[in-house]
Amino acid sequence: MFLNDDFLLSTATARTLFHKHASHMPIIDYHCHLDPKEIYENQPFKNITEAWLYGDHYKWRLMRANGVPESHITGDASDFDKFLAWARTVPKTIGNPLFSWTHLELRRFFGVNELLNEQSAPRIWESVNEKLAGEPFKRRNIIKNANVKLVCTTDDPADSLEYHRLLKEEEQDFSVLPTFRPDKALNIDAPGFPDWLKRLEAASGRTIASYKDLVEALRSRVDYFHDHGCRLSDHALDILRYKAGDVSELETIFRKRTTGEVLTQEEITVYRTELLTALIGMYREKDWTMQLHLHAYRNNNTPMFNKLGPDTGYDALNDLPITAPLSQLLDRAECGAGLPKTILYSLNPKDYPSLLTLMGCYQKETPGKLQLGSGWWYNDTRSGMRQQLTLFAEHSLLAGFVGMLTDSRSFLSYTRHEYFRRVLCELIGEWVQRGEAPDDEGLLGGMVEDIAYSNAASYFGFDMK
Repeated sequence: MFLNDDFLLSTATARTLFHKHASHMPIIDYHCHLDPKEIYENQPFKNITEAWLYGDHYKWRLMRANGVPESHITGDASDFDKFLAWARTVPKTIGNPLFSWTHLELRRFFGVNELLNEQSAPRIWESVNEKLAGEPFKRRNIIKNANVKLVCTTDDPADSLEYHRLLKEEEQDFSVLPTFRPDKALNIDAPGFPDWLKRLEAASGRTIASYKDLVEALRSRVDYFHDHGCRLSDHALDILRYKAGDVSELETIFRKRTTGEVLTQEEITVYRTELLTALIGMYREKDWTMQLHLHAYRNNNTPMFNKLGPDTGYDALNDLPITAPLSQLLDRAECGAGLPKTILYSLNPKDYPSLLTLMGCYQKETPGKLQLGSGWWYNDTRSGMRQQLTLFAEHSLLAGFVGMLTDSRSFLSYTRHEYFRRVLCELIGEWVQRGEAPDDEGLLGGMVEDIAYSNAASYFGFDMK
């Protein structure tokens, strides 16, 4: 039966592990893209389209594949017409995780058990919108009712963290912590780099006239973020290259860029290598966890990028060599003060064996110090999760895995943690059935609880409420 209590749980062991050990564990969403201002202001959603379809390029891609006009995706069609366009698409998504996620969200949050399609859409629209108008469906209450104890947002070094401060003062049921994401500092070739430097100057209270000034300004922001509870950094390294440089080169590169000269690819690589290396040292000093998100290939449709901008559903997997530059970067850090705790994600699952075998070369001091990140973006499907979990287990210690994250802009995406936990229990149950793992509920149940929650709580060093 579709989405019954035991869906995906194909063995008795899987059912026991999920129902007795996984399902009740709280959630630590240590990487997401929720807006802290939205969380703080705590407004109700005006309708299900705002909650579901605004900014959700997972759904947008499937709607485009179904021939839905852009006016009914990101354009000026009414919210009901956009919802109806998604409802017409949903029956065709069978086999895609969005079919399960859509109906899980309807069931878990709104008590709607019927299938979403063109015929049911008007009834579901009315029923869900009525509930969304109530107090239980304000932003913060959605988080609380999903049993979320901690959320880590994604924040630029120049951000004030004003809403994190306010939430810390006012919110008693869960924590919202910043994550340090200095992509704009590293992307020296981006058109907006000079304007971003001005923002960083204002935020840090420092004049940035040299590369050395930039590093010191970023160091001050690392201190500031740490004082506001930050314990993770994050980097989008879509293309990873490595080339070392010296101080004089870096000052020349910085001066060229800030005076309007065009940099060569080699200069960009030297700058990014050295600045990232400096940042890694700062993370090590603070005992932060560094996250590296690798191998996205972004903005592939030029006309749509010009119309809609980035993060609108036109990104794909990158397919470049990764072992050599990543090894050089990690080894450089290890030869210095040492690596911080590190999570390696790749959008291209062919990279998993390379990442796993490479990270095994640097494990020390901390259990699971280097981790293979959860199935991310195009890989948070059932098969993608199973592949990541299986290879993690085969090449490292799955029992130390810090588990699932949403990587989402949606307040309704917490059912992905349930989906992941079911996949995890399904996989372990199959190992037991094949005789690869013992039928020992104490051992396996503790492992499941750790992966679902406890490992993240201890690994990141959060002060849990």
